[in-house]
Amino acid sequence: MKVSIIGGGGLVGSCAGFALQLGKIVREIVMIDVNPEAADGHALDILHGASLVADQSIHAGTMADCANSDVIVVTAGLRRKPDESRLDLINRNVALFRGILGDIKKAGPKSDAILFVVSNPVDVLTYLAIRELGLPPKQVIGLGTVLDTTRLRSLLAQQLSVPPTQVDVTIYGEHGDSMVPIWSLGQIGGLPVDKYPGVTPQLITEIEKRARNSGAEMLKKKGGAGFAVGVSIADVIHSIALDQRRVMPVSSLQNGAYGLRDVAISVPTIVGRKGVLGVVEVDLWPKEKIALQSSGRVLRETIEKVL
Repeated sequence: MKVSIIGGGGLVGSCAGFALQLGKIVREIVMIDVNPEAADGHALDILHGASLVADQSIHAGTMADCANSDVIVVTAGLRRKPDESRLDLINRNVALFRGILGDIKKAGPKSDAILFVVSNPVDVLTYLAIRELGLPPKQVIGLGTVLDTTRLRSLLAQQLSVPPTQVDVTIYGEHGDSMVPIWSLGQIGGLPVDKYPGVTPQLITEIEKRARNSGAEMLKKKGGAGFAVGVSIADVIHSIALDQRRVMPVSSLQNGAYGLRDVAISVPTIVGRKGVLGVVEVDLWPKEKIALQSSGRVLRETIEKVL
């Protein structure tokens, strides 16, 4: 499998490339960036460790590489300027993303290629890509709340001193302020979260708040997230590469699940080699379903403003 990372010269793109190397699954990793020197530098840095990790082709490339890529990952994006409104930032990123989509279309992606959107606002840009790129909607996926979910799980595990891989609580909805942690289905080691020793309503509120604010915390402390988003990207790509058909909280076009329509948003989604293979709609607490529908309305309003 060939994976091209647009934005490979930046923090998120380079961390994604390194995570894919450590995963030892994809065959070729291509770093593409508006700054070719940065893309080449990151590709070389990853390549230098190849003899200790896996037999992969790792190199810098151009948008022409999108023509024969199996997965095209877009991580390129702009950061908020001082005193800039969220809507102004969204408009700037939409303009940048439209240019990237134009370059991808010019390269001519394969008919079965998967476009994987990571750039923010990820749900809005995923919807835009579905509308304008020309690939079938099932082949356009956004990172959605995959990163938010692992943040929540890992922070909760740390607080309870339990193995992080034993924590199974998922966030759906928007990758943003209206995200919805689904505590009704949460488990720790196969046990209901709310029954697990040490879990209290106060703890749940605290962990939920920390997960929501993690992006801002990373921006303040180190200039933005890198490692966690890198492994989140690799996790989704591995499910595609191996056709694992795992249920993941990726963002994709909705056509009725939980009452959500004409919006790209995260719900329980089966991810495999052909992209989105289906949605699993299960019963949620009434307040969770209402919050999820509200999250969809928030995204719909943003889409109508900027698109």
